[in-house]
Amino acid sequence: MSQVLRAGWLCFLGVLFAVGCTVAPRPGSPIPPAAEVLPADARALAYGQTVDQVLQNAQMGDKIRALFGPDWTPAAQGGGQLIMGAAPYFERGGPLRMVRIGGEDYIAVTGCVPRDCDTQRVLLLIRADGSQLLARLDEGGFSHYYGYGSEALTRNTAPLVVDSGLRALKRTGNPYPA
Repeated sequence: MSQVLRAGWLCFLGVLFAVGCTVAPRPGSPIPPAAEVLPADARALAYGQTVDQVLQNAQMGDKIRALFGPDWTPAAQGGGQLIMGAAPYFERGGPLRMVRIGGEDYIAVTGCVPRDCDTQRVLLLIRADGSQLLARLDEGGFSHYYGYGSEALTRNTAPLVVDSGLRALKRTGNPYPA
């Protein structure tokens, strides 16, 4: 009898704990846009067939460096806040893919620092027309977000878009190079 009572109380406490941990978002907080990985097509290769080619592309190279701004170069060399700078995060590139986020198509470019792909990685999203760039750079335990090309992107909305794209890519497996 006591085992049945104990099991009942444990179930009750488990349900109570699960319900108590569900917190509704604050009113007016932005909702992450829906995202999905699209079948491979030629648009994913519009700026190059590899991550290195995308970085050197005449249309994209300067925009990518502008996206990261002073963070492109290491902090020790007068750069921004990243110890290594953003450039090493693209040394080992992953496959180029297409992702639809909130009704807009993006080229997804992933990369990582070769000696530490698990914690030093980057996701770059290039809108299909090349007008907008977004990025998430994971530096150890810290995530840095970047936006370029649109006043509609703010410090609050850019992470929602990038993280929605990352979640969609993760549903198909590890989006970063192995």
